Amino acid sequence: MTRVLILGGTGWLGAEIARGWVSAGADVTCLARGTSADAPAGARLVRADRREPGAYDALDGGWDEVVELSYEPKLVEPALRALADQARHWTLVSTVSVYARNDEPDADESAELVEPADLAQYPDAKAAAERATASWVGERLLIARPGLIVGPGDPSDRFGYWMARLARGGKALAPIAVGRYVQVIDVGDLASWVVEAGGRRLAGVFDVVGESMPMEEFFRAACDTAGFDPQDLVHVADEDLLARNVRYWAGPRSLPLWIPVEDTGFARRRGAAFRSAGGVVRPLTETLRRTLADEVARGVDRGRRSGLTAAEEVDILDSLG
Repeated sequence: MTRVLILGGTGWLGAEIARGWVSAGADVTCLARGTSADAPAGARLVRADRREPGAYDALDGGWDEVVELSYEPKLVEPALRALADQARHWTLVSTVSVYARNDEPDADESAELVEPADLAQYPDAKAAAERATASWVGERLLIARPGLIVGPGDPSDRFGYWMARLARGGKALAPIAVGRYVQVIDVGDLASWVVEAGGRRLAGVFDVVGESMPMEEFFRAACDTAGFDPQDLVHVADEDLLARNVRYWAGPRSLPLWIPVEDTGFARRRGAAFRSAGGVVRPLTETLRRTLADEVARGVDRGRRSGLTAAEEVDILDSLG
């Protein structure tokens, strides 16, 4: 039986990967603190704080597959020291944020990476994790660089914000969509590929991204899925949004998925290597339906990590006249 160790496995993506390996018949162990959730059904949880000495002492034997989701040096490097020699194959889930430039549409895995100068920054830390892991694991390493991960359970609220907002109805604030693009990967598709690729010990670097589409097309599909009249989207110019302290991309008081036009390459990565390596992406409409159902179940009016509150949106719309 294939033995799989997931460093994490109780959070959103980690749990999805763990469920995939369990479904594939593997013997799955998740190493995590387990403070927020248990391991998925069929997987074994080893409780450990990876920042503490001896965090890996309770693990037994070699592994056919190790999956690392973290990027913090205090977690990545000790895990490699403890486990790299015991793993037949290692998958590091990285990110397309490691690329130095976002103004190159249709770029692939050969594009220049950021120089990891400040490991407190997410792109730098991920790039450093890639270097360290490649040094320890060598030809046994698969690096998956997903784009924006979306779907049911997303804790970031970046994609789900729009489905919840459209489900609420009324005039909705939106950025000017012309010249912008949206590119996402459903968490289920990412996890399925990580499991499948790990099972055949695929090595190399892959941008795990879905199809890039114009933002206008995304809004049409999202409105149709949510039953929202697209005429009720109030598209506002960047300078007017910025003047009202609306933030790009994510976080409080943001318009999720909105990035500067000059950074459009971030949402236009090629993804050809991923597809050639068996990557399969479900239609966007299916991901939209899955996300909408999840948002309705969790509450479209709940507090969020990203997006505008209802009161903030009303204030901004009122200020526009």
